[in-house]
Amino acid sequence: MAESYYRTIYGREFVPGEGLPVISTELDSVRAYQFEVHFYGLPSNRTLEGVDLTLAAKQVGGAGFSVEDITVDRLNDKVFYPGKATPDDLSITFDHLYLRETAPTLWDWFKSVYDPTTGTLAQNTRPGGTNQPHFKANRLEVVYLDNAKNPFAVLEYYGVYPKSWKPAEVNYSTNDFHTIEVTFKYDFMDFKNVQAT
Repeated sequence: MAESYYRTIYGREFVPGEGLPVISTELDSVRAYQFEVHFYGLPSNRTLEGVDLTLAAKQVGGAGFSVEDITVDRLNDKVFYPGKATPDDLSITFDHLYLRETAPTLWDWFKSVYDPTTGTLAQNTRPGGTNQPHFKANRLEVVYLDNAKNPFAVLEYYGVYPKSWKPAEVNYSTNDFHTIEVTFKYDFMDFKNVQAT
């Protein structure tokens, strides 16, 4: 019984107590720390207009959509319908490794939303007369990687802009690397499985 079971599962002869079966790497757990963050069509006050960018991120908060309930009362019954859909805020903690590039880039992007040095709010359109908002990136992707570092799934956020920019606390008594936390707002999102190329 045991031999036929293991033959069916592992495709070979296996006797319990005489070695272990070979476990496929495809069954390896999806690890929460294997991911990349990509920006596409990033707006900037510097020279990064429309540039694609990959930044080192330490943590990406879970962000999705939630739908409010519409409750309809009828005598002793309650019936529910989906109401307004609201996107969550997407919080990303960026690593210190590329701080010289990360901090100014994200700060310039935030200044395209609101510049605290001049009090200027976001421009409605990008230079050149296009209708796309100047302060929004086309797309932000969180790419999930498998055990061989190949992409297998991606979260896509569209119409992204930063709503807060916050450097980490500076404290001599800590032994942590410096980070920057940026909270983003987005219009739409999508999730899809992808195949490695």
